[in-house]
Amino acid sequence: MFPDDIQTLAKQIITQATARGLMAATAESCTGGLVAGALTEIAGSSAVVDRGFVTYSNEAKTDLVGVPADLIAAHGAVSEPVARAMAQGAVAHSRAAVSVAITGIAGPGGGSDEKPVGLVHFAAAGPSGVIHVEKRFGDIGREAVRLESVRVALGLLLDRINA
Repeated sequence: MFPDDIQTLAKQIITQATARGLMAATAESCTGGLVAGALTEIAGSSAVVDRGFVTYSNEAKTDLVGVPADLIAAHGAVSEPVARAMAQGAVAHSRAAVSVAITGIAGPGGGSDEKPVGLVHFAAAGPSGVIHVEKRFGDIGREAVRLESVRVALGLLLDRINA
């Protein structure tokens, strides 16, 4: 279902998280559950994947992973503070020790000069802290933005597992 490179990353996550006894959670907006889907494609993922939160709306970000509504109002849903809060909230609202969060504008519409189509914020949380990455993929098409986002998110999750 997923390209080989994504499957390889997902297998590494499952193998390494299993070896370390870590569970993972995802909080996804523009990817709509694709990261959790990539992880659960792998046999043995039930030992690692606790849950995936699809937080597509602002209300879901607040209700499911505890992102403060005033944080979204102040910075917008597609922002570093919201991505960080999503990652921390995914850990706080699950049995996971590590998490990854994605919020962005996949397109084709919805962008602005300040936040163009293809802008995606990522955050990953774990025992060693929270890291943030901002990517500007450009207007490369909705599917491409989402697949590139899955790649980045899996890489960040692997980083937190190995930190």
